[in-house]
Amino acid sequence: MTTLYEIHPDTPQVRRIEQIRDALRNGAVMLYPTDTVYAIGCDLNAKTAVERVRKIKQLANEKPLTFLCSSLSNIADYAQVSDVAYRIMKRLIPGPYTFLLPATKLVPRLVMNPKRKTTGIRVPAHPICSLLLQSLGNPIISTSAHWSDDGFELGEVKVEQDTDSIAPTLFSSRHQLFDRLSNLVDVIVDNGVESGWQVSTILDLTGEEPTMVRKGLGWEEAAVWTTDRNN
Repeated sequence: MTTLYEIHPDTPQVRRIEQIRDALRNGAVMLYPTDTVYAIGCDLNAKTAVERVRKIKQLANEKPLTFLCSSLSNIADYAQVSDVAYRIMKRLIPGPYTFLLPATKLVPRLVMNPKRKTTGIRVPAHPICSLLLQSLGNPIISTSAHWSDDGFELGEVKVEQDTDSIAPTLFSSRHQLFDRLSNLVDVIVDNGVESGWQVSTILDLTGEEPTMVRKGLGWEEAAVWTTDRNN
């Protein structure tokens, strides 16, 4: 049975954060708000939960999963960070940015790109995400609950009630999203705010020169720091 947690958007209740943390430690999959869109996630190290997230989103194992870290120093535990990447990320985090980086051995194989050995990492500017990361002590998987047929995380989603996966369609409110996903996740986090529909900006920092893979929220600022890295 899915548990709904109503949490204040600016000052999350500590007790409820701890309850969600305990559920994640026990392998729960959750639907939760971020600083971009609502996301489906779980503890990075909960293998069975990660497999469930992939099944819900119909993602093949070669498709990497993004996860949230608590800070720039936390990113360094899970990715190899060059001097150029460090300077760019220092300017942009926390915020609506996904950084593609070479993965370290701490990243589970089920999460990373198996061919390139890369991973996508975010440090969100969102009170609930920040407190959950701090309380859990591990990164949290973050794959959008909103995406389109072309593979970009745009639009909205539909859950077919007689299946265990999601297909794209249009939602009018977060409550409709909750209703359609309630039979697939264990925890729903509701901060009383309607979800945004703009996704994160993706920056590939695996090479010598940074590349903007996708323009999302904050892409103009990202463009400044990726083109003028000496400042």
